[in-house]
Amino acid sequence: MWGYDDSRAALRDALRLSRAMTYKAAVADLPLGGGKGVIMTPSGSRFPSERRKAALLDFADAVEQLHGTYITAEDVGTSSRDMSVIAGATRHVAGLARSRGGSGDPSPFTALGVEVAIRACCERVFGTDALSDRMIAVVGLGHVGSRVAKRCARAGAKLVLADTDERKRSLAEELAARWMTPDRVLEAELDVLAPCALGGFLDDETVPLLRCRIIAGAANNQLADEGIADLLAARAILWAPDFVVNAGGLINIAEELGEYDHATARRRVRAIGDTLRQILDDAESIGSTPLTAAMELARRRLMTREASQGGTYAPVRA
Repeated sequence: MWGYDDSRAALRDALRLSRAMTYKAAVADLPLGGGKGVIMTPSGSRFPSERRKAALLDFADAVEQLHGTYITAEDVGTSSRDMSVIAGATRHVAGLARSRGGSGDPSPFTALGVEVAIRACCERVFGTDALSDRMIAVVGLGHVGSRVAKRCARAGAKLVLADTDERKRSLAEELAARWMTPDRVLEAELDVLAPCALGGFLDDETVPLLRCRIIAGAANNQLADEGIADLLAARAILWAPDFVVNAGGLINIAEELGEYDHATARRRVRAIGDTLRQILDDAESIGSTPLTAAMELARRRLMTREASQGGTYAPVRA
């Protein structure tokens, strides 16, 4: 659920997100597709609770009409409470509160996956996965970003926190972190930049400003276009593909759709590190960017799945 200036912007976002979700599920080797739902709200204006509930129920009706081929779950702009509202009109909902038989908020699993990915990148760049004394900036302190910051703080990192919401400055004080505005943090000298807000911020204008060694975060669609991956590589900045890094929540949801076990879900989320190491190895061996290697891994797994189901593989496009 997000505010958009017009329906075309919301549609473009839904297409970009669904494409990334397809790659995310494939790279994580999950038996899931890549659907994504967007609830458009007025940009920059108040959205009263009664209208929010009505929008959620309208969305629930759309989900119900898909007869289980699409299952919704909490994401940006929604909460487990919202999922409970949707569950009142359709059973095709995951991520419900534990009291309702679900696995609860998936953001702790997403945050765990981000930490695992940061460690894998540090191992590649610095020769060790230890985060102690690493300068790490977390941009976007929502459900996931705040948890990423806390995990890095516990690991001994030197933190820089940034958000457009000044009220989040209290977290910086709690974690003894330095506070910056999101635009300033792009030019800060860092070991790791962990973007955990919205995507599209890496482009021809921002990449030349960067002074970090690694980018690994939860934000979707971080690259303005795929060519930015080459620009990052030319600057010797290791960018971990976002659809690999932020798969933890989806991995947990996939577990919930079967016989849920919390420990199994955590173990599979931790495997994001091994998947990322494989992608980085593949990228190095073929002389490509991590984005190309990750997309190739996704395509191979999609082709394998199509073959096992007797279908014909078609490239994912949006």
